[in-house]
Amino acid sequence: MRLTVTEERFPLAEVFTISRGSKTEAAVLTVRAGDGGVQGRGECVPYARYGETLASVAAEIAGLPEQFTRDELQGLLPAGAARNAVDCALWDLEAKRAGKRAWQLAGLAAPGPEITAYTLSLGTAEQMRAKAAANAHRPLLKIKLGTPDDMPRLEAVREGAPASRIIVDANEGWTAQVYADLAPHLVRLGVELVEQPLPAGEDEALIGMARPVPVCADESCHDRASLPGLKGKYDVINIKLDKTGGLTEALALRDAARAEGYKVMVGCMVGSSLAMAPAVLVAQGAMVTDLDGPLLLAQDRADPLHYDEAGVHPSTPDLWG
Repeated sequence: MRLTVTEERFPLAEVFTISRGSKTEAAVLTVRAGDGGVQGRGECVPYARYGETLASVAAEIAGLPEQFTRDELQGLLPAGAARNAVDCALWDLEAKRAGKRAWQLAGLAAPGPEITAYTLSLGTAEQMRAKAAANAHRPLLKIKLGTPDDMPRLEAVREGAPASRIIVDANEGWTAQVYADLAPHLVRLGVELVEQPLPAGEDEALIGMARPVPVCADESCHDRASLPGLKGKYDVINIKLDKTGGLTEALALRDAARAEGYKVMVGCMVGSSLAMAPAVLVAQGAMVTDLDGPLLLAQDRADPLHYDEAGVHPSTPDLWG
């Protein structure tokens, strides 16, 4: 089996800002796996928050042996972007070789569309009100926050999109006191979920704290090994394939989390339709689906995912799986 790794860049439709910084493009690695005939593809987004770069992830993939199975891959690389791209490429390859869909190989029911959140990046209250108004037709909006003065932004988004459901992502940007002060206002404004309000590793304060709005672990949850450390702190976990290290672990994490009583959110980094396609399988029946990466791009892959009023639809075989 031959692996090739290609760096690709997809310009964003507009600047995307979170509490940690801004970006104008999605820089991804595309992995192709095959024997010269049939090829499978996978995509990952190396993430600096987890110490990853395009070069470091490419080096991890280059260090793999010439032959290995998808099951063996789980022990060859840690959870993260490198394993994700290879794992998803192997799923695609297996599906193509078998003449079946990836969901069939995984023993899953046929997937359908899922309503996805649409993300409003961090900006001034006025900017976010205008952006919310422009997207008020969308059923679910996700607001990027994470500063001590977020209250005006929350009010502005609700004014701009009075009928939309709203979830909030603080990207580790709040303190326990800021979260406690904001919590009653989140309820008042109809916020349905708060993602990672406190920094990972500093979230012990959530134990015993009133959580009138469900709190979701993102940076605090990577794979099944994360679950013991979440007890008593979180109500929901955010599964991202670039954190779990691929579809294989994502499906296992989903099942393990639900067995322990957690609700599930399925999210993404800012990437192309190729990165979202495997995640659509994980998102079936999730509390929240947040797979809007392609909607933020100025340019996507050929044969992209289809988005409409029903949400994000499963991929065609020409794209993945």
